[in-house]
Amino acid sequence: MREPNGRRQVFRLSRERRVSDIMEAATQVFREKGYDDALISDIAERAAVVEGSIYRYFDNKRDLFIKVIENWYHAMLSDYDRQLTGISGTRNRLRFMIWRHLATVHEDPALCRQMFQIVRSGSEYTNTAVFELNRQYTRRTLDIVHEGIATGELRAGLSLRLVRDMIYGCVEHRTWAYLRGEGDFDPDHVADQIVDLVLGGLQTPGDSPALGGQAAMLQRLENAVERLERSAAAAAG
Repeated sequence: MREPNGRRQVFRLSRERRVSDIMEAATQVFREKGYDDALISDIAERAAVVEGSIYRYFDNKRDLFIKVIENWYHAMLSDYDRQLTGISGTRNRLRFMIWRHLATVHEDPALCRQMFQIVRSGSEYTNTAVFELNRQYTRRTLDIVHEGIATGELRAGLSLRLVRDMIYGCVEHRTWAYLRGEGDFDPDHVADQIVDLVLGGLQTPGDSPALGGQAAMLQRLENAVERLERSAAAAAG
């Protein structure tokens, strides 16, 4: 198309659109090739831009990768908030958070593995936006525990940091073999096991018929741990 003066009209993409295209292309390349083998030239070709354009918006490949992970977290948080509004009950809400985390690992092992290896293992991790986003991510789960304490479903006086570590440490331990490419796991099955294990330690003794008192609660915990260990051994094998 030409302007009235005869010169060809040039349509330029907005900065936001250009960055969005680069981010989308980078996400695909990182998923397919991994961080080490991903090349800026590959990303530029996929985004239909010249390589130099990428350096106008990102300092280097690591900076671009961290922005990809930030964008990934924002999408997950938005999805969690939207879906949680339709879920009621401490167990159901906690189970959803655990299941969704497991499902994310199962659906996107490449980005999960690279996030652990490239971003979280870096010495500057605590100074990144990803660190703060991860805190917001785990805060959703702790808010559910807070709600359970307020309604009397869960015991007061709990160490919330310990609860957080128990939940996410359990998830990471259970999924790490899968992220290494060894075996598989069922997010639904594992979510049920973990929420039983966690609630067995958090629920007010005697308040739930399913627990049936302290002795039954301890037995339930032991059974849940045993099932998780058997599942982990089977996946690793």
